[in-house]
Amino acid sequence: MSGLRSAFMNEFAARGHMHQSTNAEALDALMAGSIVPGYIGFDCTAPSMHVGNLTQIMRLRVLQRNGHKPIVVIGGGTTKIGDPSGKDETRQLLTEATIAHHKARFGEIFRRFLTFGDGPTDAIMVDNAEWLDQLPYIPFLRDIGRHFSVNRMITMDSVKLRLEREQPLSFLEFNYMILQAYDFVELYRRFGCRLQMGGSDQWGNIVSGIDLARRTDNVELFGLTSPLITTASGAKMGKTAAGAVWLSADMLSAYDYWQYWRNVDDADVGRFLRIFTDLPLDEIARLEALQGAERNDAKKVLAGEATALCHGRAEAEKAADTARQTFEGSGVSANLPTLEVSASDIDAGMGVLAAFTRAGLTSSNGDARRQVSGGGLRVNDEPVTDDKMVIGRAHLRDGAIKLSLGRKKHVLIRPA
Repeated sequence: MSGLRSAFMNEFAARGHMHQSTNAEALDALMAGSIVPGYIGFDCTAPSMHVGNLTQIMRLRVLQRNGHKPIVVIGGGTTKIGDPSGKDETRQLLTEATIAHHKARFGEIFRRFLTFGDGPTDAIMVDNAEWLDQLPYIPFLRDIGRHFSVNRMITMDSVKLRLEREQPLSFLEFNYMILQAYDFVELYRRFGCRLQMGGSDQWGNIVSGIDLARRTDNVELFGLTSPLITTASGAKMGKTAAGAVWLSADMLSAYDYWQYWRNVDDADVGRFLRIFTDLPLDEIARLEALQGAERNDAKKVLAGEATALCHGRAEAEKAADTARQTFEGSGVSANLPTLEVSASDIDAGMGVLAAFTRAGLTSSNGDARRQVSGGGLRVNDEPVTDDKMVIGRAHLRDGAIKLSLGRKKHVLIRPA
């Protein structure tokens, strides 16, 4: 997209966030001439956010860095409904207590990435339950529902794909796009919000909100979507064989988070540096141009910068130091992820397959057995060749047993 005037739109495009925009010229002019409040919504469907959510958080970060006001909308209300976008089945309904717990944990994560406060460009966090929970049903249908065409709603990807696959779509979920559209209008009325951002799968919902605001408030709101991030292999961003890449340290250690970024495909390094770090674009271009063994240096920078944003610079440096000791020194670092087991388990001995599965390095005993066959498991840096091996007190080295999957995943077992 050429000829952009605003610093935000220029950086947004340069870092690879730009996919679609409504009336891009008018939005660019608005961003160039005023402080624009913009929002992204996050439903509280899990006890932590993951790297897939991080793409959206980083877009709010770009918005704030360029002098605008991020609005984080926690979906305390919409979580009770469930967004059908990208889903083949109805989401599990969560209790009020579970949603409140998830919401509190989300808030902790957002505060690491955004500056909150009362200033004109300080971020604010609001819960859409504040207005959605209070809506009277019949007046809402008459005042808001009348602006929506069912004919058009069933052409939206979130609905159409479910129907084409003959997957059930509840009336509850069918209402989701109406509630998200209403969120945009309510945020405009309360906070002067003019921009909604989201992934490309949210385009239909965003446009519905813009159309609703035009009908109800005679105002032009704007939408900006970003491409859904996949890895060079085509896999969904943030998904690994071991599960989601969580942003909470109690669900994924800072060390494992660092390792995730350190191990990305060579082809993804430059793109991920632009999206997931604040490094200047010219420095990213230099790192992206590195070849051969120096490519690993770029990956270490990516791992360090991404981990520093999420867990703090001290944890990022500790993770890098742990990796250096483990991989370059072939030693055992005290900073490796640790699993404490009872002394009686150590004395009795643990089957090697169960030990690796318990440590989270393999997903099941069958997975561990396959790794043994492929030469992928090591105990204290020695290859495991017998899937009936028993690990016990004789394997303790400096008070720990080191389990390794490949060269880059390690866990220490220590007696409690």
